[in-house]
Amino acid sequence: MDRFDAMRAFARVVETGSFTKAAETLHMSKTSVTQLVQQLEARLRVRLLNRTTRKVNVTADGAVYYERVLRLLADMDDAETSLSGAAAAPRGRLRVDVPSPLARMILVPALPAFHARYPDIQLDMGVSDRIVDVIGETVDCVVRGGELTDQSLVARRVGDLQLRVYAAPAYLRRAGAPDHPRDLEDSHHRIVGFLWSRSGKPLPYAMRRGDENLHVHGRYVVAMDDGNAYLAAGLAGMGVLWLPDYMARDHAERGELVPLFEDWQLDAMPLYLAYPPNRHVSAKLRVFIDWVVELMARHAPVAMPPPGGVPA
Repeated sequence: MDRFDAMRAFARVVETGSFTKAAETLHMSKTSVTQLVQQLEARLRVRLLNRTTRKVNVTADGAVYYERVLRLLADMDDAETSLSGAAAAPRGRLRVDVPSPLARMILVPALPAFHARYPDIQLDMGVSDRIVDVIGETVDCVVRGGELTDQSLVARRVGDLQLRVYAAPAYLRRAGAPDHPRDLEDSHHRIVGFLWSRSGKPLPYAMRRGDENLHVHGRYVVAMDDGNAYLAAGLAGMGVLWLPDYMARDHAERGELVPLFEDWQLDAMPLYLAYPPNRHVSAKLRVFIDWVVELMARHAPVAMPPPGGVPA
């Protein structure tokens, strides 16, 4: 038995809660993972996991051992990357999850430069606007817009997305231009709804002008849970949109979107990069974080210091 392989297998089973999921993320068979954990338990003469037909739970001894295993694996990774060659060339598989519009418009176009700089990093990029179980799905880090609800994650604020209101010319020809944000509550106008993962429904947008403050809900005939589809619906004239500058800029310059309520202000949407507190910040994760920070400094820089976010 390779003890480090067994430790990795055990740690991944704890993190995923499943031998099957652990095997998938380790690119091993379920049988191999099971045997490694059994051999580890036999060597230690301690039961580390309680297994049932439905789930796997860590025992009290297993929980203590898991924390020590994480430190040992982290120290081993540090030892390898401390070598001059390894430190200069981070390598290995990195699992990340990012919002779909951010991937399409900012991250993916910049990937050739990232790969040229770090050719030995294998990047598995999940692209979605859903909430990801970072620990359960063994994701190294996520990038998400909006305030984070999971306070257990280590988070770094990497950008502030400036929001504005837009509509396509086709929509304005059909419905007319609204004079005031309250007009969007009328039956005459429609918005494109965005279904936020946290609530599964559209949320109101806070807008202010001088002493006026209001929350706009709007009425919709279509709502999306994906940012790219949301933008496409707006471009097709299905309703009014609230968009970050980076998503709207090119379309506005080409006249495909028209800005509305330009004398009104909207709060910027914070953009966070987050990872589990027990996940070692490896060299490959560190350079990915630095790359995202570098990109967002050009496209959507942080407008103010993070309110209590933990620097990564």
